[in-house]
Amino acid sequence: MQKTPRFSLVGAALLIFMSFVVLPGCTRHPSEEEMAQLNALKSEVTSLQNEISSKQQEKAALQREIAVKDGKLQQCAKDKEIVQQRLKDWK
Repeated sequence: MQKTPRFSLVGAALLIFMSFVVLPGCTRHPSEEEMAQLNALKSEVTSLQNEISSKQQEKAALQREIAVKDGKLQQCAKDKEIVQQRLKDWK
């Protein structure tokens, strides 16, 4: 039975200690340093989003180029097959 009040005292002491640690960091308005960090992060996010968009456009262009080359490759394979068949028939 004596352990319960002791744990309550430890819990209360811990709660008071944590409030002294946490509450001073809670202000109504962000500091200038925090605003500068926030603005830097926003500009970094914008830059990264632009880079992502650019890379996606580059990827799409490369995929179109691959599709064109695959089409040419298939056409070459068909032409080769036709030529081989005609060579067989010619002999």
